[in-house]
Amino acid sequence: MIGQLNIRQLAEEREESLSPYAVKSKSSRGRLKNEEPCPVRTAFQHDRDRIIHCKSFRRLKHKTQVFIAPLGDHYVTRLTHTLEVSQIARTIARALNLNEDLAEAIALGHDLGHTPFGHVGEEVLNELYHQGFRHNEQSLRVVDLLENNGQGLNLTWEVRDGILNHSKTRVDIWGEGWGKVNTLEGEVVKISDSVAYINHDIDDAIRAGMISEGDLPLSAIVKLGNSRSLRISTMVCDIIEHSWAVRGQDKENPTIGMSPEILEATNTLRKFLFERVYNIRSAQEESERAREVVRSLYQYFNEHEDRLPPEYRFYSDEIERRVVDYIAGMSDQYALRLAEELSLTKGKAK
Repeated sequence: MIGQLNIRQLAEEREESLSPYAVKSKSSRGRLKNEEPCPVRTAFQHDRDRIIHCKSFRRLKHKTQVFIAPLGDHYVTRLTHTLEVSQIARTIARALNLNEDLAEAIALGHDLGHTPFGHVGEEVLNELYHQGFRHNEQSLRVVDLLENNGQGLNLTWEVRDGILNHSKTRVDIWGEGWGKVNTLEGEVVKISDSVAYINHDIDDAIRAGMISEGDLPLSAIVKLGNSRSLRISTMVCDIIEHSWAVRGQDKENPTIGMSPEILEATNTLRKFLFERVYNIRSAQEESERAREVVRSLYQYFNEHEDRLPPEYRFYSDEIERRVVDYIAGMSDQYALRLAEELSLTKGKAK
C-alpha cells in the first residue's frame, strides 16, 4: 500500500475497459515463483521494468542486426530493433484496445537471447550444439534462469509465452509454419517484429551500398509507399483495419491479420531482402570471420572449462550448455575481443 491507495489496483480497474479479448494483468496465469505484487505497477508493467533493467537488455546495443560491427552510427543494432518493435507493437495494441503493457514487455524481451553477429552466430551455435540453438528459446532461458545471478526475472506466463513463440522460420508472413502465440498481444509483437526488420533492413542495405531505392520491387512499393515511414504506416494501418477489433467478424476466433494485397506486397519485400541482402551478407568475408570466431570460442571453452566465468557452472551440469549460454550472451565486440585475446582466430590459443 502507498498510504490508503493501491495504485496497481486502480490500473487493473482501468484495464477492464480493454477489449474482452485482451489479457488483463490481474487475470495472468502467474509467475514461476509466487511473489507479492507491486503496489504501483501491474504484473506486465513490472515485467517490462525487469527486462529494461537487466544486463542482457543492455548488451543488445552491441549486438548485430544484419551488419556486423558497422562503423557508421546509424545502422540498426539489436537494441534499436527491439525499441522499434516495441513502438510498433504498442501502436497496434493501443488501436485494437489490447493490453499495451503486455505487448511492450514481450517486445522488449523477445531478443534477449540473440547471439553475437545476428543470425550468423545463431546458425553456427545451432550447427555445433547437439541440442540445437534457437534464439527465442535462449531468450526464454535468459529470463527464466540466466539473469539476476541465476535467479531469473520471474516473468509472467503471458510474457514468457510471447517471448518463446515470437520467432518464425523463413516462411512467408502468416504462411504455413508461421506458428502461433497464445495471446493476441503476442501475435501483435510477432507481426511487429517483421514490420520493423523489413523496413529498417532496407534502410541499412541502402546505407551500405548493397541496394538502391530503385532496386526495390515496384509492385510492392506502389502498394506500400516509397519511403520507410510510409511503408511502416501502410502496414500498421492495414493490420489495424483488418484485425478483429475493427473488422468485428469471427468473434469466436479473433485474429491479427492483414489484407491480402498488403500482405502480398510485404512478403514481396521480405523475399527481396533474403535474395539481395541476407543471403549475400551471409556469404561475405565479414560473416565468415564471425563464424570462425564463434566456432573457435565454442571449441576453446569446451576444452578449457576452467576458463568460463564461475557463475556459468551453476546454470547447467553439461559443459556444452554452459559454453552456449556464455557465447550467446556475448556482444559482437566482446566476442571479437575475446577471440583476439586468446589468439583463436590465428589458429592457436594461449
